Amino acid sequence: MQQYLALCQRIVDEGVWIENQRTGKRCLTVINADLSYDVGNNQFPIITTRKSYWRAAIAELLGYLRGYDNAADFRELGTKSWDANANDNEAWLNNPVRKGEDDMGRVYGVQGRSWQKPDGSTLDQLAKIVNNLQQGLDDRGEILTFYNPGEFDLGCLRPCMHTHNFSLLGDTLHLTSYQRSCDVPLGLNFNQIQVFTLLALMAQITGHKAGMAYHKIVNAHIYEDQLQLMRDVQLKRKPFDPPQLNINPDIKSLQDIETWVTLDDFEVVGYQHHDPIAYPFSV
Repeated sequence: MQQYLALCQRIVDEGVWIENQRTGKRCLTVINADLSYDVGNNQFPIITTRKSYWRAAIAELLGYLRGYDNAADFRELGTKSWDANANDNEAWLNNPVRKGEDDMGRVYGVQGRSWQKPDGSTLDQLAKIVNNLQQGLDDRGEILTFYNPGEFDLGCLRPCMHTHNFSLLGDTLHLTSYQRSCDVPLGLNFNQIQVFTLLALMAQITGHKAGMAYHKIVNAHIYEDQLQLMRDVQLKRKPFDPPQLNINPDIKSLQDIETWVTLDDFEVVGYQHHDPIAYPFSV
């Protein structure tokens, strides 16, 4: 929580105004932010200076791990986070490859579970990583990436959090996640929760202890219509102590995640928070 607030304050104090072509809005922007989360000691990095909708963040992560490409599937899991990008993005609506309502195209989890190879076959990146880690193997390339420039025109949005690199030291699993762009008031807490939960889940299903999750952000920004709420409301609130995340211990394989896991298998214990803040969302 303190890392999050420190980054918000840094953007307010040191940020440079940049025009964002996609949204037509200005962003107060800094370059390079490094955060870390102690997953092994279950210090869940959820925002306490406003209400955080952690269930939607974990639902979105589950959709990525299943390779979903449709906003309706994400809604069924418990999040509406892809509704706008799938259905309100003008460039995507006019894209001839779009299959219809709720279609997201080849984004995020589709790349992670079904990367197209030149011969027409597909590569399941996630399954390879899980298989290696279950055997205690780390080839220094246990990398799950959603970033495929050759298929940007086949999806509604380029990935923001684009790459997850797992590292096994002895019996402890660590994670380094890379993010090219971050809407700090809205998106970052989703991203923090997802990085933390991804490491916790992967350690659990591969039979290892969870260690540290490292989160590197390149472009961190606050949109101009979010700035007053951040500066005058959220940054003036005192944070509460972090809660803990409990994950159903019966989740033991990638197949479990693909087939029966729901939000009921996750519980956040001891979450105290201030009132919600209705930050504007930019499509």
